[in-house]
Amino acid sequence: MLEIQIKSFPELTTQELYDVLQLRSEVFVVEQNCVYQDIDGKDQKALHVLGIKNNQLVAYTRLFKPGDYLEYACIGRVVVVKNQRQYKYGYDIMNASIEAIKNYFNQTIIKISAQAYLKGFYNNLGFKEVGDEYLEDDIPHIAMIKK
Repeated sequence: MLEIQIKSFPELTTQELYDVLQLRSEVFVVEQNCVYQDIDGKDQKALHVLGIKNNQLVAYTRLFKPGDYLEYACIGRVVVVKNQRQYKYGYDIMNASIEAIKNYFNQTIIKISAQAYLKGFYNNLGFKEVGDEYLEDDIPHIAMIKK
């Protein structure tokens, strides 16, 4: 069972911020073998959704209200530690993120930029593809919206 914590950037402890950046780097840079600038200057505006298990960060997303990143509220940097994916924590962290967008931003329309191979996962959460696939950091992505 995941404990969900939702924090603004100033509310994150130094250790929590370190854990978030370490997890994102571990998956998006090392595991996916993709050199890109993860620390992009947007974390300060985001709400951070932390999925904690046994006092360890195992899942994470960041959320933006409309206009802070995209025209719609959006969820990004969706990540689960590799050795915890079999527990379906991706669904837990995404459902918590969708709920947080309703509660914190009073929004129901959510846009994401999904890695194309995860379309089915996001379809199961109510997201639908919009437009064509595109490359982002040499990885196929698709824009998806949940209304």
